[in-house]
Amino acid sequence: MDLDAYTYVHKPSWDRLDRLASHGRRLSGTEADELVRLYRLASQQLARLQTREADPELIAGLSAVLTRARGRILGARIDTLREIGHFFSHRFPAAVYRAWPWWVSVASVFLIGSAALAAWVANSEAARRHLGLDTDTDALTRPGGEFETYYYEHSHDAFAAKVWTNNAWVSAMALFLGVLILPAVYLLFMNALNLGISAGLMAAAGRLGPFFGWILPHGMLELTAIFVAGGAGLKLGWTLIDPGRESRARALARQGRATAVIALGLAGVLLVSGFLEGFVTPSGLPTALRVGIGALAELGFLAYVFGRGRVAVREQEAAERPEHITGYSIENGPEAVVRVATS
Repeated sequence: MDLDAYTYVHKPSWDRLDRLASHGRRLSGTEADELVRLYRLASQQLARLQTREADPELIAGLSAVLTRARGRILGARIDTLREIGHFFSHRFPAAVYRAWPWWVSVASVFLIGSAALAAWVANSEAARRHLGLDTDTDALTRPGGEFETYYYEHSHDAFAAKVWTNNAWVSAMALFLGVLILPAVYLLFMNALNLGISAGLMAAAGRLGPFFGWILPHGMLELTAIFVAGGAGLKLGWTLIDPGRESRARALARQGRATAVIALGLAGVLLVSGFLEGFVTPSGLPTALRVGIGALAELGFLAYVFGRGRVAVREQEAAERPEHITGYSIENGPEAVVRVATS
């Protein structure tokens, strides 16, 4: 079976099913009959796609349409709080988990590049001249200097809100400029450049320890969110270059939906990071405790993604196996679905 042709032929009926399932008003008798008919046919088609090892995200999208249609057929009311809970327990961690090779790669290149730049700046006056840095950096690097006062010169709540807004904007830019690839790469490069230069100047002043004491409490989670945004954005851009078996427009739309899920979830992650930067980083707590709080938040997020996210992906894959589709049996295979769908 030609999967591209099969998808092209049946996509209009899937879109129609989705419109009927998502319609806010009461359906007419004709529309209700059409909803049931399209639901049964789409169940058959999902089973066929699964047995032909179609793209997992295409399967996931059609499965979501069927879930909405099933709820409409049964007259189920959507529980808003339950939907929010499902988003954070399944959709968001699953989307981040699926993209992990991309954002882990971004993190590796970013951190290695920043460390190399920091070492160059710290050990070479020529490097600082080449980068156009002032020869006198005492105002920035001395105890109580500009690097430190940045974190406590404003009220905690105002600073936390400012940081959250700024980081959410940077992450959104990295996510959605990723479709063009080069702008996202440039944005990540500039962030790595700023981090490397700051670390290098503080190291040259013999204050690398305080640098990490101020950066790590919030920076671990904040940078991870930016890595996820950058990785997901680049994955979106790569989909435009290599759409796989789908048409370029369809693959881009599918990946765009996954990117939007990640964008919404990262807003919550960056809210936590902003709270840490506004209230924990500038607090009077011992450095070890502040860094420990930041490390706990970072480990919690990684456990959430690689634990809850992996489980959510496996549950989704299990639910999409043919034996879980109405009318399908392992013994009879997909032909049994045809009989059920046309009966």
